[in-house]
Amino acid sequence: MPARPLALPKNPRTFPAMDTSRPLRLFVAIQPTAPVGESLSTLVGDIARARWTSPPHLHLTLRFIGDVSTEARQAIEEALERVRVEPFFLAVEGVGRFPPRGHPAVVWSGVAGHPHLHQLRQQVDDQLLTTGVPFELRPFVPHVTLARTAAASDGAVAQWLKRHRDFAGPAWRVDTFHLMASELHPDCAEHEVVRTFALTH
Repeated sequence: MPARPLALPKNPRTFPAMDTSRPLRLFVAIQPTAPVGESLSTLVGDIARARWTSPPHLHLTLRFIGDVSTEARQAIEEALERVRVEPFFLAVEGVGRFPPRGHPAVVWSGVAGHPHLHQLRQQVDDQLLTTGVPFELRPFVPHVTLARTAAASDGAVAQWLKRHRDFAGPAWRVDTFHLMASELHPDCAEHEVVRTFALTH
């Protein structure tokens, strides 16, 4: 059976704008273009009780920072202004799961590696270190989270992974990255761009 495209609700849920004057849960990310999001939406379906990410919220996390004050956010923004990496192309390909063993918590699409992607990640980390703001250290596995599967069955996830293992999406030109805020709700997470930074050499 072919994968079904993502069906969004007729009346999509909306949230009030985040109050950026209070502490925010921040991360640094790249957002795929609309055509890439449309390609990824073909992977949606066939995992009962999975919570799928809507296209506007798809992203590739470069670094999760955590809750920070307004003062720390300003220091982070100033640090990220110093990142210097040339624009580059990325393509989504393949699928996977986290964690690799045990019950799967999320499923994702991978990203074809590019040296500038890892250079961007390294420069983001280097600049964040200058702020003194602590952040979470994790190995970098470039991916776009597609769904949270904590409530899904292992078998359904395994079948989905097998069905889409050869997935290949379009490439897109990465010429910006974003400082983003995440606000957790009982059944989802809302993401909002705090500031966008242009890639330049």
